[in-house]
Amino acid sequence: MSTVAVLDYGAGNVRSAVRAVEAAGAEVVLTADRSAIDAADGLLVPGVGAYSAVMAGLTRIGGGELIRSWHESQRPLLGICVGLQVFFASGEEHGVKTEGIGLWPGAVTALEAPVVPHMGWSQVSAPTSSRMFDGVAEERFYFVHSYAATETPPDTVVTTATHGSSFIAAVEDGTTWAAQFHPEKSADAGARLLRNWIGSFPEVGAARH
Repeated sequence: MSTVAVLDYGAGNVRSAVRAVEAAGAEVVLTADRSAIDAADGLLVPGVGAYSAVMAGLTRIGGGELIRSWHESQRPLLGICVGLQVFFASGEEHGVKTEGIGLWPGAVTALEAPVVPHMGWSQVSAPTSSRMFDGVAEERFYFVHSYAATETPPDTVVTTATHGSSFIAAVEDGTTWAAQFHPEKSADAGARLLRNWIGSFPEVGAARH
């Protein structure tokens, strides 16, 4: 059985993500311990709350360096909600700009929509090349956010959604995947997406990078 480390940097409300990944067929450890994380097959970065608060929590545990290392080593990585947002270069909230982890260029900015936050079920537009949305490209996913990225990172597979205007709903960059929505709150479609991610892992027991 594959093991997923859910990065514990002080974010609240991560138990639903832990349960969803367990239900998708992986053993899960909620941890910030480097040895436990290095022993895992996949790393999940949850994100709840403000961009600046998430970055502050990640900085406290050296999370930025850890995430960049996983990305550069091509180990399976998944960011959820603000976990996607901090993979970009920066985030702007209430006139304050916060530096992100910088896996991809671009800023996360306020949604341009008549109603904010975007809260509820929305359909995504996934390219046919997407592995992330295999079997669920026509499904709806659950979003809760007021900010989003709109600049497509180079050499990636990008899925979009629309709320007022188009925004990035998901990014696939090799073994690094990220979703603006919450797979753990997206019923059967979210469960399938998590199984797609776990199914993308190298065989359990394969040599670590």
